[in-house]
Amino acid sequence: MILDWIIRNWIEIAAAALGIVYLILSIRQNILLWFFGLLTSALYIYVFLISKFYADMSLQAYYVIISIYGWLHWKSGNNNSKELPVSSSGKKLMNILLGSWAILWVIMWAFLNYLTDSEVPIGDGFTTAGSVVATWMLARKIKEHWIFWIIIDFVSLVLYIDKGLYPTAVLFFVYTTMAVIGYIEWLRDYRKQPVQQVITASGLQRKAITI
Repeated sequence: MILDWIIRNWIEIAAAALGIVYLILSIRQNILLWFFGLLTSALYIYVFLISKFYADMSLQAYYVIISIYGWLHWKSGNNNSKELPVSSSGKKLMNILLGSWAILWVIMWAFLNYLTDSEVPIGDGFTTAGSVVATWMLARKIKEHWIFWIIIDFVSLVLYIDKGLYPTAVLFFVYTTMAVIGYIEWLRDYRKQPVQQVITASGLQRKAITI
């Protein structure tokens, strides 16, 4: 019975396993995270299609594109430095990011509610909109993206349990827990930077933010 279940769900299991590798590499700030993220997203396009998570399915296509962008941006570094440093959003950019999340949520909800047979338009729209914003923040190496993921992953966990996607639910339980660890690790690294070298996401030098 277990073997049959594994055979029927091998794509989802493989995607969940690759997703864990992706998360570990994200915490360690290893550029290979973008490669594993691309593989994970490619598999989840299929998983979410058959589960009618249409917004999440389209999000995976976005992940494929942002994975290429993230790889190139991390590889190029910042100000000709060897490695792109961890940055902070700052209050102004954070307000823009939160506003973008809210606007995208409304758009996603309307699309899912009126143009698809999605059974969870509010929740799916919320997590999808937040993920678009958070992944862009990761590509820019903004430490607050981990806070976004804590919220997104917990809501996703509840949704996937409700839909019976148990391997993915386990993955998102791990995601939620490790997102907390990720924020702590990135914050520690951010605080180690000399004040004069601490860079915000907008590219302006300023005193370190320690939220």
